[in-house]
Order: sequence, then structure tokens, then C-alpha cells
Amino acid sequence: NFHYSVSVDLFGQELSTNAANYYTQGLKGRYHEAKINDDHLLVNDTYNVFMLEGEKIIERDQPALTSINEKLRQDYIDDCQRGLNRWNKVIEKHGYDVRFSLPHRGFHRAIGNFSEVKVSPDGKVISEAEWTKNVDKWLPTEADRAFVTTLMKPCYEHGKIAGWIAPPTRGIHGHPFDFDYVRFN
Repeated sequence: NFHYSVSVDLFGQELSTNAANYYTQGLKGRYHEAKINDDHLLVNDTYNVFMLEGEKIIERDQPALTSINEKLRQDYIDDCQRGLNRWNKVIEKHGYDVRFSLPHRGFHRAIGNFSEVKVSPDGKVISEAEWTKNVDKWLPTEADRAFVTTLMKPCYEHGKIAGWIAPPTRGIHGHPFDFDYVRFN
């Protein structure tokens, strides 16, 4: 939940004139731009954007040009979901009942339409009290962070890999695993 939610924030405001300007100047694009079936100018197009209306999360069509960030965010969310779907198939194949799911796009946001409210992983706008009561179930605690830190011991020995990283099945570009990819002089 933590890494996903802070990554979703990296796409910026849902509606952004800066993003629109960068897009029209050719400095910003959309994921798989050539596969998108529109005029690519986005002058008359709209895009569905999640926003708050009172205490409810709604979807509303907004000008596509100023919704570029939201389109990119949705592409990222779709990609993350594909990864979770693959993991869930493996888990199911091995007979486990647990399934991973992404939290709502409004969960734990510091930028954009949801930055001023608390949203549960299932997409409900909640009170500060309810957030405080549940945040340790949804996000890493200090104890969780301390435990992960104990696992993450660096390894600088040639041909070895840190214990918290799965070793690759093969080297890059056909090189052996213990190839000198990086040299410390």
C-alpha cells in the first residue's frame, strides 16, 4: 500500500495546465501514444477523472488535455494491476486463499484531489479518527520499517548478491552473473 500510494502521487495533480502545456509543446506524452485512437491534439476530447463531491468520490469527464496526468496515472494503475493478477494466479495455483489487491487511487495521497481527505484502501472517505485507528493495518509501522532494515544488509563481494535480493537467473546481455558490471576503483 505504501509504495503504490506514494508512486501514484508522482503523477501529480489530476488536472494540470502545466502538464497540458508540456504535452502541447511535445515535452510530455502518453503511454503508448501511437496506440491511442484519438486526434492526439486533445482539444475536444474528455477523460474521466476521480474527484470529490462533498464526502463522496465521483467520476466526472474533464478536458483530456488537462487530464494528462490522470491518464498516465491510470496507465500505471493498470500496469500494477496486471502484475498483481500474475501474482494472484501463482498464489491460487499453489492452493492459497489469499489475494493481493491495490488500494483505491485516493488512498494515502499527498498530492491532488485526495490530498486533503483520508480515504480507506477500499475507497471510502473516512474521518481522521477512523484513519488513525486503522493506519497501522494499512501502512508500514515503525516496527515494520525497523524489521526490514535488519534484512537489508549490503553485499559488496564480487559474484555475491545481498540476501534480500533474489539472484538473477542469468546475467545482462549474456554476460555471466559475476561479470564486472560495476567497478569500484
